Amino acid sequence: MKSLIGDAARDDILRQYRYLLYEQESPLAAEQFLKSIQKSIQQICKNPDIGSPRFFSNPKLTGIRSWAVQHFPSIRIYYLVPGRVIRIVRILHGKRDIGPLLEHDQEG
Repeated sequence: MKSLIGDAARDDILRQYRYLLYEQESPLAAEQFLKSIQKSIQQICKNPDIGSPRFFSNPKLTGIRSWAVQHFPSIRIYYLVPGRVIRIVRILHGKRDIGPLLEHDQEG
């Protein structure tokens, strides 16, 4: 299967990368994060049912799943599988209140 990374998910990746690079002053961790994102998305593409189902009241989020980023277990990939494409919705820290973030992204 192919993957499509949404704009919000791209922003999430960039935000985490910058955090690791500048605030944590860890270029190695920042590069490892990018590699881990890529590997984790590849895992999802090979087995779309691998992630844990999540449930929200917004019908546009029906079927959303989450999967931990390899080597960064507190960061989760939230994705949908509409047909033959994996749509990466967000990539967020697991301690965030993701409900409002995801609900907001899917309005309209």
